[in-house]
Amino acid sequence: MPSAQGQVCGTEGIKDLKILSDFRYKAFGENYGVLLGKGSLQGLLARSVFAIDTQGVVIYKEIVKNLLEEPNYEVLLKVLKQ
Repeated sequence: MPSAQGQVCGTEGIKDLKILSDFRYKAFGENYGVLLGKGSLQGLLARSVFAIDTQGVVIYKEIVKNLLEEPNYEVLLKVLKQ
């Protein structure tokens, strides 16, 4: 949820990260293949991370299949450091 995202960033002192929400319109979820379409979680997004370069090109993505698990942040950090 958008309000929770802002709270986490504020609490953790995160300033250089652009947080986006697809809570209302679902366009991102549909376009990037992360919108859950069935069951009690229908309409929510799968856990995922995307790294998008300055040209708008997705250079890394991970979509987690098990909602109880988190993405591999270490791999993402390696990509971002390149």
